[in-house]
Amino acid sequence: MENMEIRENLDRLVRERGVSYSALSEMLGRNAAYIQQFIRKGSPRKLDEADRRVLAEFFGVSEDMLGAPGRSRPVGKSKDGGSGFNGMRFIPRLSVGASAGSGAHNDDELQAGRIACDDAWLQKIGVSVASEPSIIQVDGDSMEPSLKDGDDILVDRSPQRARDGIYVIRMDDMLMVKRLAFGPGGQLSVISDNKQYPSYEGIDPANVTIIGKVVWRGEKI
Repeated sequence: MENMEIRENLDRLVRERGVSYSALSEMLGRNAAYIQQFIRKGSPRKLDEADRRVLAEFFGVSEDMLGAPGRSRPVGKSKDGGSGFNGMRFIPRLSVGASAGSGAHNDDELQAGRIACDDAWLQKIGVSVASEPSIIQVDGDSMEPSLKDGDDILVDRSPQRARDGIYVIRMDDMLMVKRLAFGPGGQLSVISDNKQYPSYEGIDPANVTIIGKVVWRGEKI
């Protein structure tokens, strides 16, 4: 395979997956410009074998796409068919906090990085293989003691059945994390666990967009 074709393949994978050149370079333990220089300038002339292997596993493709000599075996993907590395799934971490207070505007939802999670562990805590989970940080104290300000929460963004639990929602164009209680006749209660904050009963479900269910939280010690 010609060097130009290898570089084009890698550049396409980078663009399709939405990762940065510098992040890939750092993952390989290289200087931040390593991948960009390879793609744009052809320097180095070919990828190091170990680097090629890691990149192939990360993108879930065969090494021959990246210049392996001969025919390479396909690299295994994570169980959801997405990018994976040694049985891991890469979960986006969003820069916006789901407010447990006044609410955060939805135009701040930008990917701030990715965190590798074991696929088996994700399934154990109830995240389906077909879901697209994300990690965000709680902002505010209206959900204490269940969730504290600064906690990281894992949000299962797959379609949810109408059952009580803690969810990330949009209401009045604000992003919030609240407890939802589904009542008879389709009525919905939006609850703050901290009694110093208001809760809302008898809400029309059409006025609430469920982003995902909170399935795990992590906190600093």
